[in-house]
Order: sequence, then structure tokens, then C-alpha cells
Amino acid sequence: MRPLIVALALAFAVLQFRLWLSDGGMREVWRLEEQVALRTQENRSLEERNAALAAEVRDLKSGLAAAEERARTELGMVQPGESFYQIVPYDAARRYAAQAKALPSPEEHADGAGAAVPVRR
Repeated sequence: MRPLIVALALAFAVLQFRLWLSDGGMREVWRLEEQVALRTQENRSLEERNAALAAEVRDLKSGLAAAEERARTELGMVQPGESFYQIVPYDAARRYAAQAKALPSPEEHADGAGAAVPVRR
């Protein structure tokens, strides 16, 4: 009876070792479950992005409003009779004004006959 108990205990220990520590054991299952969770989350974000892109494609195919908005924002286009105003950051405006002051006026570049003299930068 005693050898049977020892053999069963040894078999139980081997099975527990394989279950918890070997390749394909519980550690591998936990790692795979974590990967599945990460992929599921990534798939959800990609599905949301695809839905947004599909809606944008539908808008571009069905009407002119989306195409007009894109032309205005990305290309800076305006309709006839409209005025385009571009707002620049304060620092860029200051640099532009400083550069404009550094350049000589057009009157300084004209010779007696009215021909413009090339500007050196």
C-alpha cells in the first residue's frame, strides 16, 4: 500500500510541475490571455477609427459640404466674394514685422528712370 501512495504522490507532483511551470502550462495560459486582452483593446480602437473613416467617406461621396470643408481647411480655398484671414501667432507676427522694417522701402530702390534695383538679402 505504501509504494502505491508514494507512486501516486510522485505522479501528482509531476503533474503539478507540468501544470504550473512547464511550457504550455498555466504561465503560458496567463500570457496568452493577456495578449488576447491587448489585441481585443487594439481591435476596438481600430474599429472606432474605421467607423470614423467610413463616415467620412460616406460624407465625401454623398454631398459637397464635406468636400467644401476639406478644401477650406486643408487647402485654404475661398469662394468668390469671400475674404480669407489668416491668424498667425504673436511671435511669428513680430518676426515678420522686424524683417519688414529691415528691408529698404521701394523708393530707396528706384533709380532716376523709375526702374527697380534688385534687393540684396
